[in-house]
Amino acid sequence: MSTPREPSQQPPHDSGAPAQPTAYPYPNPQSPGAGGPGAVPPPSPPAPPAGPPTLYSHPAPAGGPALPPPGNPYAAPGPYGPYPAARPSGTGGAGRALLWAVTGAVAASVLWAAGLFALHGLGAAADLRGYDAPANLCTGSDHSSFSSAYPLADTSPTHSSLRDGAFDQSTCNVDLKKSGSTYADAYLTIDVQLHKKTDPGPEFTAAWKNYPDNHEGYDVDTVAGIGDEAYLVSQDTISGSTSGSLYATLAVRDGWVTYTMTYSAYLTSYSTDSDPPQLAEVTGWLKSDTRSTLEELRG
Repeated sequence: MSTPREPSQQPPHDSGAPAQPTAYPYPNPQSPGAGGPGAVPPPSPPAPPAGPPTLYSHPAPAGGPALPPPGNPYAAPGPYGPYPAARPSGTGGAGRALLWAVTGAVAASVLWAAGLFALHGLGAAADLRGYDAPANLCTGSDHSSFSSAYPLADTSPTHSSLRDGAFDQSTCNVDLKKSGSTYADAYLTIDVQLHKKTDPGPEFTAAWKNYPDNHEGYDVDTVAGIGDEAYLVSQDTISGSTSGSLYATLAVRDGWVTYTMTYSAYLTSYSTDSDPPQLAEVTGWLKSDTRSTLEELRG
């Protein structure tokens, strides 16, 4: 009886293929021994990749093209997690939508700023028209029309002035006296304001045009031919009585400059002034002296 021949430990030589084992390295549970007649042959080895793997691709599955890596190829883990994915370049549909959204927002902002400028004059240059607010408005204004009724000059009129980057103002207060009077029979107040940052027009109009709305007993009339707009506010409670008051203010706006000249007289039963001027005379004096004063303030 011949001795069984041991299986060869070396596979047959094949110059065209790599060496392959004849059995699994571990015993097959379906056979009584490793490499026995019931051993399961090994699976076929995977096919080589279509090309060497690169930074941007994974090895291809058997018989298929290279697959792109999942997610961002630059998202290498760092100390705080993966780096964020790169934003779209703007060349695709989403990029164009983003570009149009940003452009629309910028355009809306520009239109809003232009509208604000148009409505409120934001950043507009002050329209002062050459006016000045002198340090002493008493010597820089004309009130000579009142000397016919009040010939006694005030030797110490009071004045004040303010100069600031946003606002200049000058005021003058004069006591009007009749011949022989020791005390003032009437008062004259002059005020000029240069608004250098904001247009006073809307507020000026609202305050003077509607003056009687919150000052009972006063009348207001529009005066043409002085500045951009002018209003005459008056009250007369003297006529036909030995007491009462006579009041008149001429308020003028010329550009961003406002000017007021106010006359006021108060009579009592003890007053020595038995012949106060009429309201029509006072308003005429206010108009005449206002015109000449504004010309003087414009230099």
